[in-house]
Amino acid sequence: MDIGHYIAGPYASKLMADMGAEVIKIEPPWGEAGRTMSPFANDDPNIENSLPHFYLNSNKLGITLNLKSSEGKKIFCELVAETDIVVENYSPDTLSNLGLHYDQLKLINPEIILVSISNFGQTGPYRNYKATEIIEYAMGGLMGIFGAYDKEPIKHALHQSQIKAGTNAANAALMAMYWKQANGQGQHIDISIQECIAYGLRDTTSNYTYTGGVRRRQPNHSGDLTRIRQVEDGFILPNPNVNTSRGLNWETVANFIGSTELLSEKFSTPTARLENAEELGEILDRSYGHQKKFETFYNAHELRFIYGIILTPEEILQNPQYLHRDFFVDVVHPTAGTIKFPGTPFKMSETPAQYLKVSPTLGEHTKDIICGRLNRTEDELSQMKATEII
Repeated sequence: MDIGHYIAGPYASKLMADMGAEVIKIEPPWGEAGRTMSPFANDDPNIENSLPHFYLNSNKLGITLNLKSSEGKKIFCELVAETDIVVENYSPDTLSNLGLHYDQLKLINPEIILVSISNFGQTGPYRNYKATEIIEYAMGGLMGIFGAYDKEPIKHALHQSQIKAGTNAANAALMAMYWKQANGQGQHIDISIQECIAYGLRDTTSNYTYTGGVRRRQPNHSGDLTRIRQVEDGFILPNPNVNTSRGLNWETVANFIGSTELLSEKFSTPTARLENAEELGEILDRSYGHQKKFETFYNAHELRFIYGIILTPEEILQNPQYLHRDFFVDVVHPTAGTIKFPGTPFKMSETPAQYLKVSPTLGEHTKDIICGRLNRTEDELSQMKATEII
């Protein structure tokens, strides 16, 4: 069961749902907050048209249930008795305040696995602090090493910390399932979004721990050949440092870039390039400026240079590598029509992901589950709807 909201919790259960798990999405009668996330299908901002919500809740069954009501809690507990995993990403005290904390759920189902995702974890001095995506990046330490040397730190776009936390939560839940199958024991999994970001700092923290060195943001020109360069039709990310088993051949690099100025002794060694970094950077900017990004990209790989292209959304959807691997999938939504989504970030030969359906409409499967599985009558269902239990 997924009783989460917004991104981290729903993404964790989405990964399992897309791979075949039956996931019941439980929302309050008015809908979970993620339904308000833009953009919206057909530019119509209503709770059934949130494109992020479509993606984050694919392949799930959906019911409405007011967990603040006694009857709502009772129904929830009946479902817990038949559930392997519950995923939530509320503030640490929320389930306790509802009387649905892990110890209570364990009395109902001793093998239950509860996955709790929160900003800073279920324990510690920050456990009750509020946070946003950018704060997670800042507090996780990753933001401090991104951006230009002479400007403020920056973060990656969108909701990467939430997605990372959701991925870790799904991994942890499946490891707990393996343990449960082997030993018959459930457990409470505590996911800190801050720690999910800090986990990406392995090299940076190890460098500080062992040498006292602090990685810093790079200046515009540092003698580094790999900074993003603007070309005639966009941007590329060149890295000609590895072209043979013997390492860098500077003459080959200079000829490929197409600048005789680079053949000067001022740039012939790494030390020389660092000493003349400003001039080198200006020459590289001029030299790349007249090139075409795809032509440069393919020619670079012929020489075994490691080049990349900064792709636009349109180019991503048309990229031959994505097309060959069928990465993007079309999913049909009952009100919004056909929508294109990213697929799973892994492929499994025997159990491939399936995209049978986008997110359920609000309360779409409430009757099927409460009447069909829990044996409530339609009269009881109508009464619960009238009293805002569902």
